[in-house]
Formats: sequence, C-alpha cells, structure tokens
Amino acid sequence: MKELGFYSAKEFQLKTLSRIIGGHSVLGIAPEGAGKTTTYVLGVLSRLKYTDDEAPKVLVLAPNEERISEIIERFYAVSQNKELHIMGLKPSGSMEEEIEGLVRGVDIVVATPNRARMVYLKLGLNLNRIQTFVIDDAEEIVKQGMQTNVRELAQSCGDVQYLCFSTVDHEKLHLMIDPFMPFATVIEVDELAEEVIETHELMLYQVPNFTTKINLFNDLMDDKEVFDKVVVFVNTEHTAQKLLERLHVPKAEAAVLNPSNPQIKAIEDINIFKQMPDCRILIVANENNRDLDLAGIPFLFHFEIPEIKEEFISHVLKTNEDESFAITFATDLELPALRKIEQNLGKKIPVSPLPDNLIIYNPAENPKEKVVIEESQGGAFHKKKDSNNKNYNYGSGLKAKMTKKNKRR
Repeated sequence: MKELGFYSAKEFQLKTLSRIIGGHSVLGIAPEGAGKTTTYVLGVLSRLKYTDDEAPKVLVLAPNEERISEIIERFYAVSQNKELHIMGLKPSGSMEEEIEGLVRGVDIVVATPNRARMVYLKLGLNLNRIQTFVIDDAEEIVKQGMQTNVRELAQSCGDVQYLCFSTVDHEKLHLMIDPFMPFATVIEVDELAEEVIETHELMLYQVPNFTTKINLFNDLMDDKEVFDKVVVFVNTEHTAQKLLERLHVPKAEAAVLNPSNPQIKAIEDINIFKQMPDCRILIVANENNRDLDLAGIPFLFHFEIPEIKEEFISHVLKTNEDESFAITFATDLELPALRKIEQNLGKKIPVSPLPDNLIIYNPAENPKEKVVIEESQGGAFHKKKDSNNKNYNYGSGLKAKMTKKNKRR
C-alpha cells in the first residue's frame, strides 16, 4: 500500500475494513474519493480463500465497462499477485469467449448486472462457490434500472458476504438490496471540503418524482404573501415549458426567461422581471441562461439539480448584503449529484419535511389526471383536491422568517 502512495487510512476505511475482514455484510455510504473501492479490494483479498476448483469466489457488479476496467486494475495493483485470475464480463465482449475463460478458471468476476445475468442464464457463470458479493456504485446501478438483475444474482448465490457501496442512501437503493441483505451493517461517512462557502440560506425537499415536485411547488406558490418574487431553475427549456403549463397561477404571474419558442410567455432580461409588479415567477433554463444578476431576488428554487455543480454554487453564493432563501427539490436519483455539490460547499443542505397535505404522486396507484382549462390560469393544469387547496404550513416559525427577509428588500 505504501508503494501505491497510501500512507494512512481514510475515515471510511478505518470504520469499514475491519468489518469486511470480519465477514460482516456492509452497506457503505460515502462520497467519491472516500476510498470505497480500495477498502473492499483490501477486504476481499484478505478474505479470499484460494482453492483448486474453477468457480469464482468473488462477484463484483459495476454499472459500466469503464468502471469494470478500473476495478480490475485496482485489484491487480493492490494484490501484486500474478497468480490471481480476474475476468471482466462486458456488454461489448464476446459471450462465447467469456464463457470459455470462465470454464478455464477464475477467482474474481467483475461485470455489469445485465451481463452477469445473461452469462449466468447461459450456464457460463457458476455462483455456487461465491464467498463475497460486491455492488459497486450502487446509486448508478439503480439509476440505470438494473435492480432486478442484481437481486436475482444475489439470491442465486446463497449464504455469502454482501458488500454494497454508494454515495447516497435512499429508498430505491433499499428496494434493491433489502431482500438479500436486510441486516447489513450501515457505515456512513461525509467528507466535506475544509473551506465552507458562504451561501444564502439553503433548504432541501426530497421528493419521489417529477409530478410531486410540481405539486409541492404549486403548494408553495399559493402563498403570495411570502413568494412574491421567485426565480426557478430547471435544466432544459422543455422542462421550463412543462412547468409553466402546470402552474396553478394566473397567466400574468409567470414567465420563462429567453425561450426559443415564441408561443411561450417570455421575459428577455431578469432585470425587467425585477421591475414587473404582476409577474412573480420567472422560470430559467440553465442550458440557455448563465451569469444572471440574482441580486434582489428573495427566493431561488432549484427545481432540478444542475448537471454542472458550479452552476448551482454560483446561484446560491452570497456576494452582497441581500438575504435570500435557496430551496432545492431533489429525487432519490438526483441525490448523488447533490452530494457532490455539498462536498464543494463544505456543508450539508438541511432537509425540510414535506407538508402533510402534499399530494404524493404514485404512478402505480394514480391514473393520469384529467387536464382542465380555466381562463384565469396559465394554460393547462390539474384541478386541486380539497385537501390540498390551502396554504402550505411551514411550521416552526419558518414562514415568519421568510416573510421577514422578504420585507427587508
């Protein structure tokens, strides 16, 4: 390890490695650069029992071919064992050649879940001798929709040590792993930048899907007393148009900044928006608008997490005496990108509970709602249920705090 430049263990490695070597099943949650890969490579090599049979002892699942190559390289670099046999099962490879290689004998298999499942069904991958089952970059595997293959492979292995590593811990991750590792030891480490960036006050709402985001935003916008001037960031112009169409506000109250579609209500300059008393919601597509003057805007919403983390930071960075609230909506699949932003900020974004009256959209239970048109509204929108037709209850004096900041402008 010293030859590789590792002179001291990182916090995640100190907390996790002894558990892995001890045979525990582990769910490890840590950001990029925390040493997750090196940790399980060391743990796997320490526990690997060499036998004469040809079946693999370790199966590592990774989201893509690039990651497979990185993992194999790390195993060889750490082990320095020329007798160690590792094979990668890649979507672009020849399945016949892969099966032939597995028949000749291999200690460790690194594969995408889909490829491993295909080779297993062809009777080319023997899981009867697996000692350790590893899921690397689990959040990306979930994002790509490979959960079913992971579960089927895991349940085909029998009684083994399970190791799962992710940058975030969320419900969709547990839906994948809980059937085969319900009692895993959970080890979570946050590694934030030492320098804390001064930002506006930050808030985070974790929501299950896009439609629930729209429901939540409409609930908040019901309170005109507080939210009288709002900028909402989305990633694309398509999302901007979609959000505008589904707002529950009169047509004059919302617009999109610089849309290419001439049929969308547009504002060409954010400074014009600041001077318009009737228009209180400006939707901004990140792909078309950068380096905006946000001074004097009391509420900034990130309806989606920007693809470039520097964009988010530039929006929330406090550069003058103005006090604003920066409110973020994020689904489980967006949390990995948000964790990278938090690393750069040097602090976690506080999570706020969802309102009790919020309609949580469930596509499995809720058929498509009928879209209705009202002349007073900005286009098409879903008529609100009585239970949701009221102001959002902020709780804990948060509304008073927001109103106070708003009046300082």
